[in-house]
This record gives sequence, C-alpha cells and structure tokens, in this order.
Amino acid sequence: MLWLTVGIILGGRLGYVAFYDTAVLWRDPLQVLKVWEGGMSFHGGLIGVVIAMALFARRHSVSLVALGDLVAPSVPIGLFFGRLANFVNGELWGRVTDVPWGVVFCTQRLAEAAGGVCPAGQTPRHPSQLYEAALEGVILFLILLWGVRGRGWLRRRGVVSGAFLVVYGASRIALETVRNPDLTMPTFPLGLTMGMMLSAPMIALGLALGLRAALSPPGTHVRS
Repeated sequence: MLWLTVGIILGGRLGYVAFYDTAVLWRDPLQVLKVWEGGMSFHGGLIGVVIAMALFARRHSVSLVALGDLVAPSVPIGLFFGRLANFVNGELWGRVTDVPWGVVFCTQRLAEAAGGVCPAGQTPRHPSQLYEAALEGVILFLILLWGVRGRGWLRRRGVVSGAFLVVYGASRIALETVRNPDLTMPTFPLGLTMGMMLSAPMIALGLALGLRAALSPPGTHVRS
C-alpha cells in the first residue's frame, strides 16, 4: 500500500505539471512539490502506480501484469469518491449546457476562494464529475467485479488490467466531450483534449493485454 500511495502522489503531481501546467516549472519550480495546493493528474498517478508496482514486483519476484490484475478492481472505488469530492469542491466542472440537470458551480465559498468571482460563472454546466463517478467508478467497478467473480478473468493474466484500461480510456474520451478544458491545457487539432490524447494509449495497451491473454494458456495469479 505504501508503494502505491507514493506512486499516486508523486505520479499524480508530476503528471499534472508535465501534462497540464508546464509553465509552473519556470514560474516557481518549488511549487511542483506543493501537492497540498491542488493539481493532480489521474494519468500521471497511473504511471506512478505502474512504476511503483514494477519496483515492487521486481523486488518480490512476482509478475507485474498479475499484480496489476489484483490491484485494478480497487481503482474504480478511489475514482468514484475522488470524483464526488471534485463535485462537492466545485472543481473540474463540465461545459455550459441547457440540460435540466445542469449545475451552477458558484457558491460563496468558491467565489471567496477565487477572489470574489466564480471561475465557472453563473451559467449551468454539465455535472461531469458525477458522470465520471458513474462511468469510471460504479460501472467500471461492476464490469471488473463481474469479470473476476463471474467469468474467471484472473485465470488469464492481463485480462483484468486490459479491461480496466480499455473501459477507463473509452469512458474518459467520451466524457471529455462534456468536460470543460483546463485553462492551462494545451490545445490540439480537431477538438482533441489532453485527456483524450492520454487515454488513447490506455485503450491500445488494454487491447494488447487482452489479445495476449487470449492467445496464452491460463496462468497463475501472481508468480511469473
């Protein structure tokens, strides 16, 4: 657990700076270390976790992919509560909308924190945090739970990890269409966002793991 925690924090923070706010390196390099001031990236945290698991797997002579299969089902739980926290805190809101369930992300607390003006304005927006909590949290967890307990996915190394990567990546790409881009986010052609660009390789890797598992005989859970 300690390995994963360190990987999440360091990877999440460094990933945010590398993917979304590289200007901070020139503005105040020490701010990179100030994780308590906010600014974390899921994709960076994922990379950090993979590195931490790789070090752990090497030290204990276990399979990295099998270890990922064991860890992956717990990730949606953290994503679910993380997105709920984003909603409560009024951050990572969606694009402007006229749907009946649109939310105005402007409270006295948010306005005071931003110097008197709500960054999201007074216009209703998609509660994209709740969409993400549902897709990346609840639905992804149920899919992995069904696969592990009902389909025996753990018998084929890489299936659980692959399913996680594919479902999360596809969900994130779909939800990026209603999520408001970060102000510091780089721009890409065709309306693509950084979240989409980072999620596409996840799908490719997940499909590769699934194909590899389909072409391989059932293996053990952990040992290489």
